[in-house]
Amino acid sequence: MGSILVTGATGNVGKYVVNYLNGRDSDVVVAGHRIQELEKSYPGMKAVRLDFEDPSTFEEALHGVDRVFLMRPPQIGDAEVFRPFVEAMKAQSVRLVSFLSLMGVERNPFPPHHKIEKMIEEASIPYAHIRPGFFMQNLTGVHAEEIRKDREIFIPAGNSKVSFIDAEDIGKAIAHVLLNPDAHQHVAYTLTGPEALDYVDIANQLTLLTGEKITYAKPSMLHYRSRYINERGLSPEYVNVTMALYLMTRLGTAKAITHTFKELTGDEPRTFFEFTKAHLHEFERKDDGDSTNDPFDLKEANV
Repeated sequence: MGSILVTGATGNVGKYVVNYLNGRDSDVVVAGHRIQELEKSYPGMKAVRLDFEDPSTFEEALHGVDRVFLMRPPQIGDAEVFRPFVEAMKAQSVRLVSFLSLMGVERNPFPPHHKIEKMIEEASIPYAHIRPGFFMQNLTGVHAEEIRKDREIFIPAGNSKVSFIDAEDIGKAIAHVLLNPDAHQHVAYTLTGPEALDYVDIANQLTLLTGEKITYAKPSMLHYRSRYINERGLSPEYVNVTMALYLMTRLGTAKAITHTFKELTGDEPRTFFEFTKAHLHEFERKDDGDSTNDPFDLKEANV
């Protein structure tokens, strides 16, 4: 077989896809915007620059490739940006593209993931859409600033429940799919953790494990949008996508639990409690100068 192209290879999911593929009789090509970061993270591995808004980067990235892990950089909200790359994969006769999508997106046409899924299907490329629940890493990533500084979870999800999943588990499942492309064609897999929690549950678990009182702020959509754009400095396009997802979450779209991860890998998914114990350092208080407003550091957060 040919090589496997892993886009977003230094991101929350991409790095685990690479780790689980590496050493399993697979030739991996890591791709992203920052070639030096890729070469530093994966010495000895082929690294290529890939910019979905620059078709001149496609030929080198896809050379010798027959399988692709595709993720949408969070700063790109327009699904049409991906059409030239999808056409390039079709021209390459890619055997399988595993696209990192969203849980419930088949019933929600608003996030760009919905249109990208349809774009891949209409191109007649064999696909295995991966539709995970919300990443546990959302709490250690984009939403960690308020937890560290204010000891509160500032997410406009109302009273909704979420079946969080560890990004490492997602990467492991994707690696299984890419290593067996003939067994996973024209399918969509919804991956979740083993339990559905609301954000009060999350705050209580964080309180127990950190030893400090952490609360759920339960902000309104407008309060959230104002803070994340005007104070956090994130792009309106990115924040609007997250608002659409949290609106759907309020309608109960993120609470279902599946057993697909175990069916694909043979392992049990990680619980949020286990994840938090392993990442307690991410919730330690930091000085104001330690926070970041760089939206590119969001990697492939799924909110």
